Amino acid sequence: MKKILIINGPNLNLLGRREPGVYGTATMDDIIADVRARFGDAEISYFQSNHEGSLIDRLHEAAYGPSPVDGIVLNAGGYTHTSVALADAVAAIAPLPVIEVHISNVHAREPFRRLSYLSPVCAGTITGLGTRVYALAVEALLDGCR
Repeated sequence: MKKILIINGPNLNLLGRREPGVYGTATMDDIIADVRARFGDAEISYFQSNHEGSLIDRLHEAAYGPSPVDGIVLNAGGYTHTSVALADAVAAIAPLPVIEVHISNVHAREPFRRLSYLSPVCAGTITGLGTRVYALAVEALLDGCR
């Protein structure tokens, strides 16, 4: 059974309440339940933090800890556009595949959101398709995305 870890960064703990016009009304519990129902043959785990260092620690643990995973879905929120340290952490766990996701179309929003420090070190990026991005990324990882 493949193990997939979904990691969310800052403010994504507020999904379902935060700017529903941009991020929708589904909570992360709803999204995780949907992903687990779709991919019952995979072990789906979830981690969220509003703290950069905690996200980095979880990435390291996912690759090198006692129970490594087969792939990671990463929505780093605002850290996508600001964190060289998070990008370095993703690069440090290669070749473990990480797929960057964004619920909204970051390219149609404020100009600063168009820069991603993560995209160059991720296996792929899925953006702008609403909360479906999580299931699409899990599907890609289970299909052997590298």
